[in-house]
Amino acid sequence: MVALLEPLQAPVEPVDALRRIAFLLERTRAGTYRVEAFRNAVKTLRTVDGAELAARADAGTLQELDGIGKSTSGVIAEALSGELPAYLASLQEKAGGPLVEGGGGLYGLLRGDCHLHSDWSDGGSPIDEMVLTGVETGHEWMVLTDHSPQLRVANGLTVERLRRQLKIVDGVNRSLAGQFTLLKGIEVDILDDGSLDQTDEMLGQLDLVTASVHSKLRMNEGPMTKRMVAAVSNPRVNVLGHCTGRLVEGSRGVRPQSDFDARAVFEACVEHDTAVEINSRPERCDPPDELVALALEIGCLFSVDSDAHAPGQLDMKAYGCERAEALGVPTDRIVTTWDVDRVREWAAPG
Repeated sequence: MVALLEPLQAPVEPVDALRRIAFLLERTRAGTYRVEAFRNAVKTLRTVDGAELAARADAGTLQELDGIGKSTSGVIAEALSGELPAYLASLQEKAGGPLVEGGGGLYGLLRGDCHLHSDWSDGGSPIDEMVLTGVETGHEWMVLTDHSPQLRVANGLTVERLRRQLKIVDGVNRSLAGQFTLLKGIEVDILDDGSLDQTDEMLGQLDLVTASVHSKLRMNEGPMTKRMVAAVSNPRVNVLGHCTGRLVEGSRGVRPQSDFDARAVFEACVEHDTAVEINSRPERCDPPDELVALALEIGCLFSVDSDAHAPGQLDMKAYGCERAEALGVPTDRIVTTWDVDRVREWAAPG
């Protein structure tokens, strides 16, 4: 079951200290440049022999290594000396606790996540780092859902790149058999006519498909409703991602929600067993409360997802859990509380 990470104690390996700092910065939405300093330092340390690292720390030459600056060298030196780095200790105290007060009961029942990204599209970390963090935070399964080809701004995956990614997912599952399952997935764009931005042949190789609208968000209500109903009715689609497309805060500014007949869309979701995502990112908070209530009344399944673009953002499901619990969404109607076998059976077409 998903849980908060226990604070690290001294002694701690330098890589572990740097990874935890990056995680804590990500979960509290620190600036990308701050996070990258620690993630890049991890990459460097994984190429440096331990003896050389210790020698450089003694000589005060850590910053001569690529990607190591004043802050990261200080963390490394303190860890090598057997101390808990002061910056890590401070972050754990300030940012290591629950992100929100409510939703803790549901958060502890989560097993998976149907929506997350790696550096294959617009995420900030490689697949193995997303998986390692997922394992450390108690996930039993996650679905890798990098973007589809049309979303070029997010480096969406072509057929060829998706094929290569699926082989990597197979390798992950071979190495972690019995511990964790990485399901094959995609966040596929819903095109203007409701079709999906990936070939049927490739969609057929995936375990789970999250479908989202990313373009022409201001389409008129009638065409947008038809577009979304067509997508959620597709037997390959399992989750309707961030359905209104709204932004309520954050660096990208605010954006109004799309106009569509929510009742018609949610009724189609029920008819075709497609879950409505409760997107946990604070800047999205999507769907709004009144639409969650409507989907609940109509009988929809839900998926509380992180939409994580970095490892620390996997914890953002806490925000979605707070809302779902407050709105009375039954646990058994939340697919991210199900075990992986049940998820696979539900997600399989037909």
